[in-house]
Amino acid sequence: MQDVAEVRWHARAGQGAKTASYMLAEAAMEAGKHIQAFPEYGPERMGAPMKAYTRISDKPIRIHSGVEAPDVVVVLDATLLDVVDVAEGVPAGGNIIVNTSMAPEEIKAKRGWKDVTVWTLNADTIAMETIGRPFPNTPLLGAVAKATGIVDVNVVKERVTHTLGKKRPDLLEGNLKAIERAYEEVRSS
Repeated sequence: MQDVAEVRWHARAGQGAKTASYMLAEAAMEAGKHIQAFPEYGPERMGAPMKAYTRISDKPIRIHSGVEAPDVVVVLDATLLDVVDVAEGVPAGGNIIVNTSMAPEEIKAKRGWKDVTVWTLNADTIAMETIGRPFPNTPLLGAVAKATGIVDVNVVKERVTHTLGKKRPDLLEGNLKAIERAYEEVRSS
């Protein structure tokens, strides 16, 4: 891993990007890494575009600003592709993970993204079929683990177990299945 791995999450308020950002960071912390995770809101209302950020490093993190050159971008709502330049600042070789039923090749061609790896999965469907609720954030944690290797998927599952086991034990099994399924189903180009 480079000095600092940076992840930028794009979502609509209420989709769980902030929670996913925190869970990814906390999983990395459990693996002995230094972390940061925080949201950035625009208009504070449900459905408004928002961002969340995660930084993970083997060394203490001295940066305290939004992520401008992310190694990974996670898009929880594909409608944001027409509203926000989610690829802004992504360097060649970066990863963009999109919650969509479209193939990675389709997204790449439609957006004109050439020097990045695009990963896609239908996190909404996975969430509905495993959790029974339309929250794509948990499946996307599995996709991030597979696409990047920043954090092992089993450590992510342990963090989700720790968090949801206390708050929502009734949703724990479905969320763990969502992570596993996303890890297996995410595809890239």
